[in-house]
Amino acid sequence: MVEKHHVKEHIKSLIHTLQNDQLGDGSWGYAFDTGISTDAYMIILLRTLGINDEELIMDLTKRILSKQEKNGSWKLFYDEDEGNVTSTVESYYALLYSGYYTKKDEQLRKAKEYILAHGGIEKAHMFTKVMLALTGQTLQKTHFPIPVEFILLPTSFPINFFDISSFGRVNLAPLMILGDNKFSKKTKRSPDLSDLYISRSDDFFKWTETRESRGILSSIEQGVKSIIGLPQHIHSLAMQQAKQYMLNRIEPDGTLYNYFSATFLMIFALMSLGHSRKDPLIVKAVKGLKAMKSKIDGHTHMQYTTANVWNTSLISFTLQKAGVSVDDRMISQANEYLLSRQQDKYADWAIHNPGIPPGGWGFSDINTIEPDVDDTTASLRAISPLVQQDARYRESWDKGVYWVTSMQNSDGGWPAFERNVDKKILNLLPIEGGRFLLTDPSSADLTGRTLEFLGFYTNLPKNTKMMDRGKEWIMDHQVKDGSWYGRWGICYIYGTWAAITGLMASGGDPTDAKIQKAIKWLKHIQNKDGGWGESCKSDTNRTYTPLGASNITQTAWAIDTLIAVHDQPTPEIQSGISYLMEAIDKDDWTTDYPVGQGMGGGFYIRYHSYRYIFPLLALANYDRKY
Repeated sequence: MVEKHHVKEHIKSLIHTLQNDQLGDGSWGYAFDTGISTDAYMIILLRTLGINDEELIMDLTKRILSKQEKNGSWKLFYDEDEGNVTSTVESYYALLYSGYYTKKDEQLRKAKEYILAHGGIEKAHMFTKVMLALTGQTLQKTHFPIPVEFILLPTSFPINFFDISSFGRVNLAPLMILGDNKFSKKTKRSPDLSDLYISRSDDFFKWTETRESRGILSSIEQGVKSIIGLPQHIHSLAMQQAKQYMLNRIEPDGTLYNYFSATFLMIFALMSLGHSRKDPLIVKAVKGLKAMKSKIDGHTHMQYTTANVWNTSLISFTLQKAGVSVDDRMISQANEYLLSRQQDKYADWAIHNPGIPPGGWGFSDINTIEPDVDDTTASLRAISPLVQQDARYRESWDKGVYWVTSMQNSDGGWPAFERNVDKKILNLLPIEGGRFLLTDPSSADLTGRTLEFLGFYTNLPKNTKMMDRGKEWIMDHQVKDGSWYGRWGICYIYGTWAAITGLMASGGDPTDAKIQKAIKWLKHIQNKDGGWGESCKSDTNRTYTPLGASNITQTAWAIDTLIAVHDQPTPEIQSGISYLMEAIDKDDWTTDYPVGQGMGGGFYIRYHSYRYIFPLLALANYDRKY
């Protein structure tokens, strides 16, 4: 049996750590760490624009080199087999362009050997190929298979620009401009990457590889031809509209949606439209990107975006679960911060959800126009105890709950950013990683956590039509082995945790065969040391893939799932809690392992807050229940 006082000691210690890490504005700024890709792109961007910020460039090269493997490669995650060609190409290019390293340096020599031994620069990811073309490193100019006129197709057309997810569109608009303008920009300092090519194929981008993708592109083409007007006029209108689409979505800090990739592409798109690199729009965008830098283990990292709202909402709620009073200064500061970040603008989400007033929260500190369901329910959980005490919080709560409930998809599940943006045909577009970028379908993690929120924190009866439809969606999407796939985390442990806790909060029966099947699966995959661990390979394999070691965050999710179902602590819960307490101060590759994902096979996230949040939540729930 786990000693109760040991649990309490660990809870106390985690609370103390979080207290020390809170920022002056009440938020927590733990890094949103997506590996070295953004560090490499920042060096390439600064050199392309002639912004010689040597201190930043030098700092970024140090971080990139600190992550190189013995075989010369860079990896996206620890157990990625031999390395990752895309990451290695990006790192090699950035280190050369920095000017601080040459092809003769051993680190770069080994990187080049690795790239050539694994198929050459041609094997890099689509987005990297676009960046290479933009900076003059390919024989072909920037090309994109979707014409810019696509933006003009009416929403009544079977496939149109607004059928694509908001995070897809915001990268797509500048890409269409760049593809149309065939833009590229080399500088005197540009390195020569021609020796990384193996085939020098004419089809570097490999856009149209299937009959289906040709079919969908030709139907877009037909749609464009049906637009009435002179081709030149239509083309110039489309370019204008694509540019306006970007400009209308620039955040107060100058970035596009506060996303690194979208801002990077916007800067190049603006240059392709004739804007000087010293144009205030570009200067401000670069300044906004620079403001997203953070320190991790003594190294400078360029974040893809900041995660302050997400960190703060989860931490405030978890601290309260762990017994910290809502009147405690730490919580009141956090909740005041959250109150100030609720969004009040009509934005793209309203296109598919008309007539609903704003009321959601976004993910990053600076975001004002991209609310999402997850951040909204997380923020509402944090402020829920204040609703009866303070009219400001009551008003905020009412708006937030109304917005979240209005976001339910027609299929009964919940998406991340927009309602009913899930046309399967879009997955046929010849865009690598398209299924992660182009649609925003209902997912087990979003649906489960929304049900958990509605079931535990609102006064809605458990048998409302809305909750019943959500539960049905979850039950219908269970995987054969008993698990659920989670879209925004790794992967099946994450989805199963959200699904089961959501079902239990909204009136689910723990003896139900499907719930029992999930619990059996979870117990079956527990490691001998009492922990759980799942590999990032799960999302590309599309099936649960063990990590071969235990991970503290995934262990906390698994324990929390079991606690939700069992009235008494089981041996699996006990050994999980014991592992958690032993591993809390561990510092090895498993604590640095990414458990969040943006795009399977290309974009993984290390949330530096999770190693505190989820163990604390699991320990607090264990302590409360047993």
